[in-house]
This record gives sequence, C-alpha cells and structure tokens, in this order.
Amino acid sequence: MRNLWKWLGLAGAVGVATGGVMVARDQRQRQSYSADDVRARLHQRLDETDQAGDRSADR
Repeated sequence: MRNLWKWLGLAGAVGVATGGVMVARDQRQRQSYSADDVRARLHQRLDETDQAGDRSADR
C-alpha cells in the first residue's frame, strides 16, 4: 500500500509540473503579440463572424 501512495504522489507532482509548463507556454504565446497584432486578429475574427452571419441570414 505504501508503494501505491508513492506512485500517486509522483504522478501528482508530474501533473503539477506539467500544468506549470503549459501555463508558462500560454503566457509566452500571449505576450508575443503586439497590440497591433491583437487588434488585427480581432478585426479579422469580427469580419469572419459578420460573413458567417450574412450567410446564415440568406438561408
């Protein structure tokens, strides 16, 4: 039974470390965009949703 708790503790530690790596990577990606890049992407997404809305209104 003691061996089981060791493995569970090790798996938990690995899970926490993996979560930290994922958060750090996400932050790095988010910070790599300039304000102009973010603005351009938001405008692009808005245009795409407007076009999709126009297509659904035609039906």
